Amino acid sequence: MPVHLYWGDDTTALEQAVAALAQQVLDPAWESFNLERLDGRQGDDVALALTTVRMAPFGGGGRLVHVVNSPFCDRCPGELQAALTTCLPQIPDGCHLLLTTTSAPDRRLKSTKLLQKVATVKSFSRPAVWDTKGQRQMVQQAAKTAGLTMEPQAEAAMAEAIGSDSERLVRELEKLSLYSDGETISAAAVRALVGTTSQTSLKVGEALLHNTIPTALQLLDDLLRANEPALRIQASLITQVRGWLWVALMNASGERDVQTIAKAAGLNNPKRVYVLQRQVQGCHPKRLQRLLAALLELEWDLKLGTPPQQAFRDHLLPLAQPSPRP
Repeated sequence: MPVHLYWGDDTTALEQAVAALAQQVLDPAWESFNLERLDGRQGDDVALALTTVRMAPFGGGGRLVHVVNSPFCDRCPGELQAALTTCLPQIPDGCHLLLTTTSAPDRRLKSTKLLQKVATVKSFSRPAVWDTKGQRQMVQQAAKTAGLTMEPQAEAAMAEAIGSDSERLVRELEKLSLYSDGETISAAAVRALVGTTSQTSLKVGEALLHNTIPTALQLLDDLLRANEPALRIQASLITQVRGWLWVALMNASGERDVQTIAKAAGLNNPKRVYVLQRQVQGCHPKRLQRLLAALLELEWDLKLGTPPQQAFRDHLLPLAQPSPRP
């Protein structure tokens, strides 16, 4: 049965998979007749999708009905589940129903269980900033999709350079493809063309955590000189600090269950809690709250157009002073 369920927060990789499926299914000469892209948040669009996918394609090739923000695996009401159940066996050969969503399917729903039986399910989740193995696998998959071969050292260098940023990964691989001209991509080529490492952003966060502000500012200067977007650096720091703060608060409240802490902190992997607990050991939650507030104010300044170097100094240098007593 030609049903596909793609989900995950790695929207770049997901959109590439959608484009690949469309290329596989559709005849370019008849694409405008046989491609429907509908929004699952609109009830009328969902009903239209389930009707359209049962119609034979026009001309050559097949038909592709793409439901973005699919509701079938997230709070799917009974009438919608019934409509899906009725529709699936009636989809003719050559017609494909593609459901995409950024959130993980709710495995408790009957509609999710039905789709898992009949659909091709693919996940496209960004690896966490600390998941070096996952980042390496993301590089390998992206290189394979692009038809490129890389030395193992080049894969490692690329993973270190781009972290979990799949959008940047695609751009960097395009550059490396032109540079290598069909040859295997070397680690030297990655270092020459890609440059700055995302791990430096993590080091900035660690320097802020340990209150070594001069070191943090020096690392930030290096990132900015390498044309790393200031708002991207700030977003990475916010993610780090928010995770530390949640863990520190839960520890201070006496909570010891890692599953509970992981859920509160928004961590998909509970084992990550142990790493964060070691990192925040001896760090008072109030200092992390102060740091998070400074980073949020920093975002506002950057969006107002303050030069990045000045904005980082204005908001981070005061953190070197002792926190005021409550």
